[in-house]
Amino acid sequence: SFQRPKSKISASRRLFLKTKLLKKATSMLTTEKEDKQRERETTLSERVPPLQLSGLSVQDLQALCRDLHQKIDVVDEERYDIAAKVTKNEKEVTDLNIKITELRGKMKRPALKRVKISADAMLGALLGSKVKESVDFKANLKTVKKEEEKKEEVTDWRKNVEAMSGMEGRKKLFDAGQ
Repeated sequence: SFQRPKSKISASRRLFLKTKLLKKATSMLTTEKEDKQRERETTLSERVPPLQLSGLSVQDLQALCRDLHQKIDVVDEERYDIAAKVTKNEKEVTDLNIKITELRGKMKRPALKRVKISADAMLGALLGSKVKESVDFKANLKTVKKEEEKKEEVTDWRKNVEAMSGMEGRKKLFDAGQ
């Protein structure tokens, strides 16, 4: 039987090291988040200087608005270009994944569609062109004869009431009963 080699580190020492590692990892994560936040703030302050609107004339405000609109258009174009590159790269990645699966030989099965096919065509497809005479399935089925139930005619009840009123109607009912 196979025995594991005994660990050289005691369980308490292992637990102590794990807690130390976790503490170090959390401190590194918080410093990384703070660094990212600082970097974001510096880039925003470089790209977007704070607006000073006090003491500006109407013409200066209009010029500032035009300038801001121009900057917005430039940023929008950059964003659009980056989005187009991302979609192109994603399409490339999916195409490469498809090529990889083809090279491995593992193909995804396509969703099958229902096809209406006659029994003769199905037998021909299953058994090949050997079976040329058509098989009559209905001939091989058992025939069960049902007794036909007598159906009463459904007619308009108003006409029926008029026809059966009086002695003549009762005679018709009596004759029909026999």
